Amino acid sequence: MIDERILATRTSRMGASAIREILKVLGQPGMVSLAGGIPAPDSFPLKLISELSDIVLEKYGPKALQYDLTEGFIPLREALVSEMARKGVTATVNDIIISSGSQGALDAMGKILVTPGDVVAVEAPTYLGAIQAFNPYGPKYVRMDTDDDGLIPEALEKVLSEHAVKFVYLVPTFQNPTGRTIPRARREKIAEIAKARNVLIVEDDPYGTLRFKGEAIPPLKAFAPDHVVYMGSFSKVFSPGLRLGYTVAPPLVAKWMTLAKQGVDLHTCTFAQALAAEYLIGGHLLKQVEKIIAMYAPKLEAMLEAVEEHFPEDWKYSRPDGGMFVWAEGPKGVDTEKLYGQCVARKAAFVPGKFFYTNPEEGLATMRLNYTMASAEQIRWAIGVIAEVIKENR
Repeated sequence: MIDERILATRTSRMGASAIREILKVLGQPGMVSLAGGIPAPDSFPLKLISELSDIVLEKYGPKALQYDLTEGFIPLREALVSEMARKGVTATVNDIIISSGSQGALDAMGKILVTPGDVVAVEAPTYLGAIQAFNPYGPKYVRMDTDDDGLIPEALEKVLSEHAVKFVYLVPTFQNPTGRTIPRARREKIAEIAKARNVLIVEDDPYGTLRFKGEAIPPLKAFAPDHVVYMGSFSKVFSPGLRLGYTVAPPLVAKWMTLAKQGVDLHTCTFAQALAAEYLIGGHLLKQVEKIIAMYAPKLEAMLEAVEEHFPEDWKYSRPDGGMFVWAEGPKGVDTEKLYGQCVARKAAFVPGKFFYTNPEEGLATMRLNYTMASAEQIRWAIGVIAEVIKENR
């Protein structure tokens, strides 16, 4: 009988997502979930996708259904050159690699950059999906201090002084899980440190376009183009099911990402790429983002008002200007994993924040709250339930 001896040793570093395991219970009748991290189905442009499908088939014909370049469908990459320019980043078609979602690009980063034992620097807290992508390749993690404005530049400097860091992973804008955004002046300092230390930064930016108010801030890539791999995604602004991500990378990284991708999937779905190309070429992205923002902004406002009204005064929470998440932190001694079970029993759910830390002793008093999948009324009700459970456990 085949047993576990057949498995590669790297499988010991692979595990199910703690968050996905948590989400399994959320299909219960009557459950109001503030735990997910997915866009609202109402944000998908169904009618437009039908129209774009006709355009794609008429414009590209069989080419849209054929094998294509590993680097990506050229019309999409050309359209992304203009999209990156809008964000303040100069890029060429050859700088851009299309991936099967951002997750595919994160896996490629681990594959081409990490030798077992290499040090990867991450924010505390950080995006769990990135850790899952990197883990099979055997890195060691070093955490960097953050505050209400995200990564503290001095913390980055300190880590780079004390460790031989292979690369730094950051989500600078409306971060998952905290919703925090690194301000421009701080980005400039981080970029200067990266250039002075000659270190690579992997910048993950799936939420940056979802800005509800305030002025857009250029990506880190704009401040240190030779030292940043920029990752974007269509999942939050078009459709996650199309599985479309993209990177703008320095030439060496772009070359090896292409080679790594050839052995995984040859290329990302051509038809999906053609849809995204026409989505950009037709000027639909910004129009659709306006609709998404009109949908999400009142929900964020409802959540912030409810937290302000119901949570105890010794709890802190982020006040993002966009994205999909609010981060809440209680005083020392709170165990949000314990609170989670009690809240689920009352049909309200969140994600305990401990799962977003590489140090298992951190984040015990924190939680991530998502507002995209519930109505404003449901959000207010669920926040009231969570606050009630918090107070009962004081």
